[in-house]
Amino acid sequence: MWAFLMSGCMMPDRRPVFTPDFDVHIADVDADPVAVPDALQPRPASLPAAEFPKDGPLDLSVEQAVMLSLANNRDLRVRQLGPVIAGTFEQIERGAFDPEIFGEFEYAEEEASETARSTGTQFSVKGHDAFAAAGVRQQLPSGTRVEASVSHERSISNRAPEQQIARLGVSVTQSLLRGFGPAVNLVSVRQAELDTAASVYELRGFTEALAADTEIAYWNMALARKEIAIYEQSLAVARQQRDEVEQRIEVGVLPEIEAPAARAEVARREQALIDARSHLEERRLRLLRLLDPDPEGLLDRAVNTASEPSVSAVPITDLADRLRLAEQLRADLNEARLRLTQNRLETIVTRNGLLPLLDLFVVLGKTGFADTFPDAFRELDGDTYDAAVGIRLSRYVGNRAAKARDLAARASRLQSAEAVENLRQLVRLDVRLAANEVERARKQISASRVTRELEEQTLRAEKEMYDVGTSTALLVAQAQRDLLLSQIAEVRAVVNYRIALVRLHLAEGSLLERRGVKMAGDLHRDPRQAWMP
Repeated sequence: MWAFLMSGCMMPDRRPVFTPDFDVHIADVDADPVAVPDALQPRPASLPAAEFPKDGPLDLSVEQAVMLSLANNRDLRVRQLGPVIAGTFEQIERGAFDPEIFGEFEYAEEEASETARSTGTQFSVKGHDAFAAAGVRQQLPSGTRVEASVSHERSISNRAPEQQIARLGVSVTQSLLRGFGPAVNLVSVRQAELDTAASVYELRGFTEALAADTEIAYWNMALARKEIAIYEQSLAVARQQRDEVEQRIEVGVLPEIEAPAARAEVARREQALIDARSHLEERRLRLLRLLDPDPEGLLDRAVNTASEPSVSAVPITDLADRLRLAEQLRADLNEARLRLTQNRLETIVTRNGLLPLLDLFVVLGKTGFADTFPDAFRELDGDTYDAAVGIRLSRYVGNRAAKARDLAARASRLQSAEAVENLRQLVRLDVRLAANEVERARKQISASRVTRELEEQTLRAEKEMYDVGTSTALLVAQAQRDLLLSQIAEVRAVVNYRIALVRLHLAEGSLLERRGVKMAGDLHRDPRQAWMP
């Protein structure tokens, strides 16, 4: 025995016999995977979900790019498990009201020596006791605890005849003050429901942001392609201009000092083309990361943007409607409202916690006594019984902890209400700023087009003067450079308008609906109804 006790001081957790094979246990857990509900997976309303091509270049429209990112993005897969986990806490809270079946068995054996008080002689005492009980107990939302049980006890001794006792019992305990009523006892369940709904809105907000990031990355890549085309064209023009200057120098029409300007312009265009190609590669990699299928060999695949950024730019005349839409659909605002409701519910619990504990209990039982097991239960029909009724009262003097919890809950409720109002103002600001950016980008389209047309006229005039000898190669190169910048500015204005529209729809919270994507949390309904049992 002493050796057994000493082994506890010799770090048994380091002994091989107590070292489990964790990999085997993990494999058992992994064999039961967790499925993400369909409602938490964004799906197009009318088109089938996009599938990723297995090989070859990726010819993608902007719609295909968005669908692929929503189907494959690993960050989104991680987030989709959030509502699944949150939903389990609701079941955990409801589990407190599940009936509990219990059973108990006890066997005791005794051998002792006692001294008779009358004679002073010693005698041995041997006895065997056995006790068994089974029953069911349950906690009700009303604050009631109910228990029903059946038990049997057998006692055998060499100093007394065998005795067997059977009992049927029922007990009811009702909270009268603290913990009374469903409004208090179901708060944690309702809070868990709201937490599940809030996690769905959080997932919806992330999904919208992912769709917006994908569209923006797509249009940035389309812009990079168009910039490369403009730079390649301008480089060809600059080389042609350089060759013409060098030919005129050879025949003596122009002096040697005209050559450096033409050659420098070619070098400058080559530099710009190198940067543009590098930007295209960077944007290709960023877009592929958002699409995020099996990464093996993916980052080496070419991507072709099939959608054109050109769009009919119209002024925004419905700002008030967009502001109302944002207050209804913005996922973060809906989530904040649910968090506020959670805090309001918490005050119900803390206010009830200020009350003293007052319980009424009733215990009823029928008992049968006999010297055999079946006779003990047959005797339950007799006149023997036990009954008890009473109350229990307790209260902390000062009750400082309960008062502090109530104050903290009321302060958190006020804090959440202020946070919701602050977020509402920020949402309205986001929509106004996004609408302002859309208007700026829209006006820049026409302004950049006019600038490009005037730069083309300026270049033609400069070349005509150069041809008659009244201008220089440097001035022509500068005019070509200005035209290049205006061409790029025009393309950027169109792409910036596209991106500004995406950000406006994101600020409204309507991007998924506008792209025909359905998922839990649509249109301000209870998101739990879409997938929770």
